[in-house]
Amino acid sequence: MATAAARAAAANKVKESTFIWEGKDRGGKVLKGEMRASGEAVLRNHLRRQGINVTKIKKQRLRTGRRITDQDVTMFTRQMATMLKSGVPLLTAFDIVAKGHGNPSMTKLLMEIKADIETGSSMTQAFRKHPAYFDALYCNLIQAGEQAGILDTLLARLATYKEKILGVKKKIKSALFYPTAVIVAAFVITAVIMIFVIPAFKDLFSSFGADLPAPTQIVITLSDLFVNYWWLIFGSIGGGIWLFLKIWKRSEAVQIAMDRFLLKIPVIGEIMKNATIARWARTLSTMFAAGVPLVESLESVGGASGNYIYRMASKKIQTEVATGTSLTLAMQNANVFPNMVLQMTSIGEESGSLDSMLGKVADYYEEEVDNAVEALSSLMEPIIMVVLGVLIGGLVIAMYLPIFKMGEAIGG
Repeated sequence: MATAAARAAAANKVKESTFIWEGKDRGGKVLKGEMRASGEAVLRNHLRRQGINVTKIKKQRLRTGRRITDQDVTMFTRQMATMLKSGVPLLTAFDIVAKGHGNPSMTKLLMEIKADIETGSSMTQAFRKHPAYFDALYCNLIQAGEQAGILDTLLARLATYKEKILGVKKKIKSALFYPTAVIVAAFVITAVIMIFVIPAFKDLFSSFGADLPAPTQIVITLSDLFVNYWWLIFGSIGGGIWLFLKIWKRSEAVQIAMDRFLLKIPVIGEIMKNATIARWARTLSTMFAAGVPLVESLESVGGASGNYIYRMASKKIQTEVATGTSLTLAMQNANVFPNMVLQMTSIGEESGSLDSMLGKVADYYEEEVDNAVEALSSLMEPIIMVVLGVLIGGLVIAMYLPIFKMGEAIGG
């Protein structure tokens, strides 16, 4: 019986498509629109009942877009906040933002959310159906805005928060780009020299009939390995990186180890730590300002920090705050926050302006990240030149040593 019911439900579920239509009303006025329906006949009947004589119907082609990014969600949030502040009705705002978005995937997502709201769901419930794009923090803030009747204000705060977090992430990527660029450039240049340049020198040296210097022999041996096993070398490195990234993504133990390791790397570790503290403080400030209780806020703050150490510290802080401990003391017990953060938090608690003080902490550490990345960028430029110069210069000297020796023998 259950199977028969399931089949009947599946049969009754009709696939709908989006149609663009054009027609005239009873007064002869030309009207255009877009509507979802199971077919052209259904759409014609529906419009006819509204007194519209349809002249043209075209099925909208399904466009495939790129994946939805944080940038897409941030842009949507800012646009929605602006429209709601301007007095545009919620569903109309969804329609305008969705159709004007450059990513078809985002357009489809927003139209699904709009359809849920039209059928009676709250905005929070509609967002919670898509946790891959709207996390718990996002949904909690939307819920607070709906309950307090200040959705436009909360969306504006949320947009500012996401813009700040995106800015910090870009700075981190910029900081990690230079060391990666040095390693990749050095390997590519070395591989090209080993595979194409050194073999030409090897043929020249074979006619000398004399023993080659040790550095030259080492370079020629390495060149032979590259020439004979280049496919294995490139395959092993590429496969190793791909496998590591897969394991990093799926294994919690590896993620924890990498989070610990990243905080301990010289220079880079300090940037990562400052960025994590900035995200932590920004998230807690935004949620607390929105009226979310402190204990509930701390539940979302740990995950938003993006680091296992601070996620565990947030859980510990949440437990202590829930039992009556002050936030400052609980943060001090976690032993992961600098004194400046603790002092600012203490002032915020005593003065009743915790959200403002945490916002200033976030501003300070975001500026620290900016300064550190600029300093690292300036420092890495000469380092790149030195590393590549030593590497290529060493190979060139190793190849010219036999020629120098031969010149000395002829001169002698």
